[in-house]
Amino acid sequence: MPSLLAPDFLSQQQLDNLKLYKYAAIDRSFTTKYVLRHYWNAVIELFPLWMAPNLITLIGLLFMIINVVFAVVFTPDMDGEGPRWIYFSFAAGMWLYSTFDNVDGKQARRTGTSSPLGELFDHGCDALNCSFAAVLQAAGIGLGHSLAAVTLYAIAMLGFYLSTAEEYHTGVLYLGYVNAPTEGVILTCVLFIISGLYGPSVYARPVSYYLPQLTLYLPSSIVSLSVSHALIGWIGLMALFTHLPVCFYAMYKACRKNNKPFLRTMLIQNMPIAVYSIAFLSWVLSPYSSILSHHHFILYAITTGIVFGRIASKIILAHLTKSRFPRFTVLLIPLIVGAVISNLPRLNAIEPIFTPESEYLYICGFFVFSLLAYLRWAVVVINSFCNYLGINCLTIPKRKSL
Repeated sequence: MPSLLAPDFLSQQQLDNLKLYKYAAIDRSFTTKYVLRHYWNAVIELFPLWMAPNLITLIGLLFMIINVVFAVVFTPDMDGEGPRWIYFSFAAGMWLYSTFDNVDGKQARRTGTSSPLGELFDHGCDALNCSFAAVLQAAGIGLGHSLAAVTLYAIAMLGFYLSTAEEYHTGVLYLGYVNAPTEGVILTCVLFIISGLYGPSVYARPVSYYLPQLTLYLPSSIVSLSVSHALIGWIGLMALFTHLPVCFYAMYKACRKNNKPFLRTMLIQNMPIAVYSIAFLSWVLSPYSSILSHHHFILYAITTGIVFGRIASKIILAHLTKSRFPRFTVLLIPLIVGAVISNLPRLNAIEPIFTPESEYLYICGFFVFSLLAYLRWAVVVINSFCNYLGINCLTIPKRKSL
């Protein structure tokens, strides 16, 4: 398989730029500073020194994958009540993923194995986890295969993308005073635990059921919202008015510092994510699509999540290799084709092409293609990093074991 795994994605100049790598991150969260940092410092002592940091990251991701499988098996409609234990499992999986994701870097420093591959592997798994987390959140609070679930997924993707693009421009991963990887994870785990105790139906009740006094101060259109929809609205507003402007302002300052035209740079660089977003939404929300009505959103979310993972990971790779911002990925093609086919009947002279069965089969094929293409790309890039840096991905050479 030499031709399949040949290092054709990275030039020698890109590999040479890995020597310039220096990790930089700022986390303003008080929760991290005063609570979680001490927890992570204690947890890292439980991991043996022979365990590679990337292996810790991968095991953390497996906790999420296992719980997505649980969701598919035990609560496939995502709006009915599954067995109570599954929601506790969702909480445990999310918490363990977050824990493993935060101690892998400590393990790298502890074993002297820090490298640019660690950041790529860590953030690449985070990108894939966006879709896993969105599926579990939708199932955990009983959103079902609905517009609300689509909205939650879109917020997760947008938030992660903006942070990734910001890091590309500034060279620093910035997490604010309230951020998704910290407070967002804690909130999600609490919501899952509540579902485990009382069932996800508690989120279907209107806000006024729990806080009737709010009817005196807020419009009925707000207090009559279900708790789940109110939560999504609040999260969306937080992202829109705090996360989005902070990220764009940081990118604006970086463009000015580097003498780049901000608007032109944003228009060109954000074209792939714009195409992705338009295709994703126009397909799933098409009146001629059966993704939501026939309960195929989990498959659709995981499949398009792989596409998003490829887009985000290529930005991370460009940041590490100091390369041009990536402008295309082949995984967008089947997404665009699916979106076009599902919307062709909007032209009055064209009959629907997709049936529920054929659309499902198309998404299955899309999933297989995306997974194989992503894995092939990941293996090639990881091998290129390992060969150039003289390291292993999932093991620590004996000479570096402490």
